Amino acid sequence: MRKSFKRNIILMAAVAAIALPGAAQAHRQWMLPSSTVLSGDDVWVTVDAAVSNDLFYFDHQPMRTESVKAIAPDGTEVKIENASTGRYRSTFDVHLLQKGTYKIVSATNFVMGSYMLDGKETRLPRGTTTETLKTAIPAGATDVKTSEAFNRNELFVTVGAPTDTVLKPTGKGLEMVPVTHPNDLVAKETATFQFLLDGKPAPDLKVTVVEGGIRYRGTPGQMDLKTDKDGKVAVTWPEAGMYWLNASIGGGREGGPPPAAGGAAPKPAAPKPAADAAPKPAAPAGPPARRASYVTTLEVLAP
Repeated sequence: MRKSFKRNIILMAAVAAIALPGAAQAHRQWMLPSSTVLSGDDVWVTVDAAVSNDLFYFDHQPMRTESVKAIAPDGTEVKIENASTGRYRSTFDVHLLQKGTYKIVSATNFVMGSYMLDGKETRLPRGTTTETLKTAIPAGATDVKTSEAFNRNELFVTVGAPTDTVLKPTGKGLEMVPVTHPNDLVAKETATFQFLLDGKPAPDLKVTVVEGGIRYRGTPGQMDLKTDKDGKVAVTWPEAGMYWLNASIGGGREGGPPPAAGGAAPKPAAPKPAADAAPKPAAPAGPPARRASYVTTLEVLAP
């Protein structure tokens, strides 16, 4: 196996591991706000952002903040201030001058992969998207291997009364549409959320909910849930605290055979070539294999 292909596989595995639900040693990406429910006319929220083994504990690497945006209650973008990246975490502030619900989000969409040309393996340029994929692969390329990743990490902060403008989905990737407002969560009560994939309900989606502070507990306290036919899932909060919620998909090519257990796409049986058939280059057969993940941090208040 060529070194460049090995590096490509390692990169794709690392992206998948960040969003892998339920894996005991998986690195989890998260953003942790100083508070999600505030009051006043001139308030701030500070956010820590990291990738770690133990939730909300800095032990692996910082999360990059270049793609983080803050959306105000009226839908306008708010500047991220005082951003700083250290050895184990990043941190930034958002100045909350409007009343209502803000969304702080990091959403990325890119295509990874490689191809063979003239006996040499080449990786796709960094920043390749589904729109630029065709131009990124030159004519005559063979052994094309691609995987699209759409990752969304977001949280919600409310000043005063909750609003719903920022809760509207974009129709891209995996998204959560709150039925219960994300800043109106109370211990011992049940909240309902709906998940959409490219704007459509995502049924039978595995959803993982973990309370923070697992470093100091004997058991993870993990809830493994699944969405219904309408993409909805109900969560009953056992106690007050900060919770990490994750859902992800991954697997075969769009329009191809369904993913096998574990997210790997089954390999179709290779047709037998005719005796006199000339070999054809292995050009892309369709859209890349898709992966999508959603992560949010939710604060549950005491009754």
